[in-house]
Amino acid sequence: MSQENLKSILKSHELRITDCRLDVMQFFLNEKGALSQGDLENQFTQYDRVTLYRTLNSFLDSGILHKIPNETGTATYGLCHDTCSPDHHEHNHIHFKCNSCGQIECLDEKVVPKVTVPTGYKIDGVNMIVDGICATCA
Repeated sequence: MSQENLKSILKSHELRITDCRLDVMQFFLNEKGALSQGDLENQFTQYDRVTLYRTLNSFLDSGILHKIPNETGTATYGLCHDTCSPDHHEHNHIHFKCNSCGQIECLDEKVVPKVTVPTGYKIDGVNMIVDGICATCA
């Protein structure tokens, strides 16, 4: 993606344009699956840990990324769609974790089944992770 397109994405989410944000955005767009802060730290040694953490948080807060929980406790992040904004994240899709390579990816075309809870409960979000072997490892 061109630098102008990356800048346009940041501007549309009301984020200041920095080299770090441009680099991280491009990295997410180039990768197939979810990324962790550790992945960013390994890729971008020119930026310190705090700068990358703040970049991830600004992307989360602005609706560029969504957090994908997993059993290890290490957060991973996936790109949001155009339907997300700072006020509303819409992620009604399944996440797939490969038991072989460990990659987590969004299966956007697979919708999370409707979940019901008892009266008096309020659902803020549903996260569904399916484990198995990805197409690359199979």
